[in-house]
Amino acid sequence: MGLAQSALAEKADRDKPINFESDTGGAQGATNTGELAGHVIVTQGTLTIHADRISFRQNPDNSLSATAYGNPVSFREKRDGADDYYEGFAQRIVYDGTTRLVELFDRALLRKTGDEIRSNYISYNAGTEVFHAEGRPDTKMPTNGELPLGPRVRGSFMPKSDEKSDKASPKEKSGDKTAPAKDKEKSSAAPAAPPLTLQPSGDLAPAK
Repeated sequence: MGLAQSALAEKADRDKPINFESDTGGAQGATNTGELAGHVIVTQGTLTIHADRISFRQNPDNSLSATAYGNPVSFREKRDGADDYYEGFAQRIVYDGTTRLVELFDRALLRKTGDEIRSNYISYNAGTEVFHAEGRPDTKMPTNGELPLGPRVRGSFMPKSDEKSDKASPKEKSGDKTAPAKDKEKSSAAPAAPPLTLQPSGDLAPAK
């Protein structure tokens, strides 16, 4: 029951108000559209977009659709039925709230629970959690000295925690508690540090 309620909570973002702020720009209440520029922040429920420039609209179903530009744009939304978020960074991001499809263009990074995909084009369906990436040439060269990404798709998937439990030793699986004294001393030592989580690098990191 708790899982179902959590999933409904994220899909219910469209029932929340659309809030926005920027240095310049404006919005039209008659059409529920807006054009904003300069340190733009747009939110609706768990969804947050940071950009240099953005055009957005409120759809008939009250969901948000937007086209955002930045160096980079950052996009973040809570995953359905989970306590974590998926997030993306790119030079341009297009989001369609009616289909929950987000597209990332140019030096794009999509990250979810430690897994990440890098490419010059990535699309991600938040409802099905299916992504698609294409290796496309850079449309413009980086201006901060970073090497171009090039027409390649790169990514990594972190090992799952349940796989580690299957690799336990026979003694651990049988519950054998007759370990030597040295082993007991080791078990009382401080636990190992948790693994580091992957972070966006270079110009993919969001502005603080």
